[in-house]
Amino acid sequence: MPSEPPDPAIVEAFLTRWRDAAGSERANYQLFVGGLCSVLDLPAPEPATGQPEQDGYVFERRVIFRHGDGSESAGFIDLYRRGAFVLEAKKLKAGSATQGFDAALLRARSQGENYARALPVSEGRPPFVVVVDVARIIELYADFTRSGATYTPFPDPRSHRIRLEDLRDPAVRERLRAVWLDPLSLDPTRRAARVTFEIAQHLAQLARSLEEAGHEPAAVASFLTRCLFTCFAEDMGLLPARAFSELLDSLRQAPEQFAPMVGELWRAMDGGQFSVAIRAALPRFNGQLF
Repeated sequence: MPSEPPDPAIVEAFLTRWRDAAGSERANYQLFVGGLCSVLDLPAPEPATGQPEQDGYVFERRVIFRHGDGSESAGFIDLYRRGAFVLEAKKLKAGSATQGFDAALLRARSQGENYARALPVSEGRPPFVVVVDVARIIELYADFTRSGATYTPFPDPRSHRIRLEDLRDPAVRERLRAVWLDPLSLDPTRRAARVTFEIAQHLAQLARSLEEAGHEPAAVASFLTRCLFTCFAEDMGLLPARAFSELLDSLRQAPEQFAPMVGELWRAMDGGQFSVAIRAALPRFNGQLF
C-alpha cells in the first residue's frame, strides 16, 4: 500500500490552492476531495450510476432512511467508499477555535453516522466516518466492529483532527491512504495481534538457537521468562526508564559480560537491592522467578 512520496511542491501547491478557498460546501467539496485523492495517489471517485449495488465509490450515494412510523426518506452521502468510509463534507464559517465550530463538526459527524447506519445491511457498515471542513480540516472516526453503533475519534481524541497543513507529514498522508485503501489495517487489535505473532516467532527462533547451542529446554524457558518479565517491569516503571534496554544495547559489543551483568541485575531484583548493572536501587521482586 505505501506509495512513492509526492513531490513536496505538489503538496504545497494543493495547500496554497485551498488555503484561502471560499464558497459553499456544495461548490467546492468535490474539487477538494478530488485534489486530495490526487495528492495522496488515490483512485478518483467513479461516476454514479444511480444503482446502489453498483455505486461502491461515488459522490452523492443515495440511501433510504426508514422511520419509526413506517415512512421513508432519501439522503445522499457526500462521498462513499464501500467497506471503507462515509464522508460528510461541510464548509463552516465559525472560527476553528470556537465552541460553535466544534459543535458544527459534531453535527456533521452525527449525520455521517446516520448515513452509515442507513446503508443496506448487505453492504455492512464502513469502519470509518470522515468529516471534512472543506479546505481546512479532516476528522476521522472509527468503528472496527462495523456495527455502526459507536464511531470514536481515531487514532485518539488528541490526533483525530487533521488540519490542512498536517498533510505535509508523510505519516498523516499514509494514514489517510490506509483509510481509503486498507482501512482494517488500522484496527489496533489486528495490529497488536500481528506484532504479538511476530514476537512469538522471534522468541521461538531464539529458543531453538539456544537449545541447539546445548542449553536445556527448561533453562531456556526460564531464561526467556525472566527476560520478558524484566522488559515488563521496565515498561511498568518498576525499573528506571530504558534501564534494561540500554544495558542490553551496551552489551552488544561485549557479549562476554552479558551473563555477569544481567545475573547481577536479577539478583538485585530478587533481593530488593542496589543494582550496579543499571546503577539504581530496586524494589524487591518476589515470587521465586529470579
